[in-house]
Amino acid sequence: MTKLDSSFKAIRQKLHEAGFKLTPQRELTVEVLLEKEKDHLSAEEIYLLVKTKNAGIGLATVYRTLEILTELQIINKLTFQDGIARYDLNMNNDQHQHHHLLCLKCGDIEEVKHDMLYEIEKEIERDYHFKVKDHRLTFHGYCKRCSEDKEQSDD
Repeated sequence: MTKLDSSFKAIRQKLHEAGFKLTPQRELTVEVLLEKEKDHLSAEEIYLLVKTKNAGIGLATVYRTLEILTELQIINKLTFQDGIARYDLNMNNDQHQHHHLLCLKCGDIEEVKHDMLYEIEKEIERDYHFKVKDHRLTFHGYCKRCSEDKEQSDD
């Protein structure tokens, strides 16, 4: 069984346990999310990709599916500096979200997988008596490609 198959099976199981059916429209939406796992797609981008697989699917159907998947914590809804909600698979049932690097020039988003804030969370809990459940961190700057382009244009 491939990783894609096992991820699809896990999503189907979560939907079933929550009382939702995996309709053909939901299946296509999940399929696109799994195929584009490394991307941070907006609802409109997901819709356009789903529409190539089934021209009859509506934008509202994709939005409803994304809401259900977000509610079930199968995907995370992220909003970056551009104000557009983007979606990110949460197949590891991460207790915390991973961090992101956002390029201010090209808009590329890269994931930082390791959680560097664990010790800070413990200090906050101890010093402020505040139980941290999650955090989100985005570093804003320039990706390697844009940094190299800028250096070349400065020559």
